[in-house]
Amino acid sequence: MADIFDKIIQGEIPSYKVYEDDDVLAFLDISQVTPGHTLLVPKKHVDNIFDYDDETAKKVLLTLPKLARAIKATNPKITGMNISSNNGVSAGQTVMHSHWHLIPRYDDDNLNETLVPTIDHSSEYTPARYEDIANKIKKELS
Repeated sequence: MADIFDKIIQGEIPSYKVYEDDDVLAFLDISQVTPGHTLLVPKKHVDNIFDYDDETAKKVLLTLPKLARAIKATNPKITGMNISSNNGVSAGQTVMHSHWHLIPRYDDDNLNETLVPTIDHSSEYTPARYEDIANKIKKELS
């Protein structure tokens, strides 16, 4: 059964894409814990890190720093970044398709690290605001 990320990869569900190649897709997380919160997923369906083969690991993990630098370059107020991946239900994984969160951090964001995965600011975002953020990241990747 296809999960939400498989459907996004196949174009069945719209997303705010920031990067795509033959092996990976990066798009804005709808919750936007902080502006620029992006997900990176392998296009090959793997449930979690335990299912990665060497080639999938190479493609995904080599994309992370490039994507992180692009996100950081979109806003001088970004001073750090949480990069995380929950692997398995016991670790809090809710979508059984491997994915990496890149969450920009700001000196004044007042985020409690234990609450970061549960924050949802989607009600504060319009399609135009998502597009603006996605376009800024895409520009930094070119």
